[in-house]
Amino acid sequence: MTELGPVAWPPAPIKTERLVLREPEARDRAAFIELLASPEVHTYLGGPRPRDELEREMPEVPERWPGSFVVNLDGAMIGQILLRRASADHRPAAVGKADLGYLFLPQAWGFGYAAEACGAALDWFDGVLPGEPVVLATQTANVGSMRLAAKLGFTEVERFQAWGAEQWLGLRPPITPSD
Repeated sequence: MTELGPVAWPPAPIKTERLVLREPEARDRAAFIELLASPEVHTYLGGPRPRDELEREMPEVPERWPGSFVVNLDGAMIGQILLRRASADHRPAAVGKADLGYLFLPQAWGFGYAAEACGAALDWFDGVLPGEPVVLATQTANVGSMRLAAKLGFTEVERFQAWGAEQWLGLRPPITPSD
């Protein structure tokens, strides 16, 4: 994955009805470790990373780069939104396009936070890089992620086998200022 391109970073915090999307801070380190070490979160992502390894390797301020948003609910991190350029090691249909990813702590599942946060991040993206498509990949077995992709306006480009499972690649067409 590579940088998004010419975007001002960090943006002002993005506020939704219930959430704030903001740049990662040092206070988020423990939540990042929990997110990356969670077997539930990584069911469809190749498995969790060992907690002791994360404790040693996690920087004081994690994931601080353009396109990485902390999803904050009532002052606490509940997830992360990622927007990065898909590099040459991705599917040909994805290369060079912005790629949307998201991770949420299990206690935040089932409340619509992912749809709210991803929608806000996509709105931000449309404002700073208008006219650009966005891709999203997930395992077809991840029913919740497949539902979220549809809700966000992604449509299937292809299915493929990778990492021992069927994967789904979706595309959200570019939103232009005239749309």
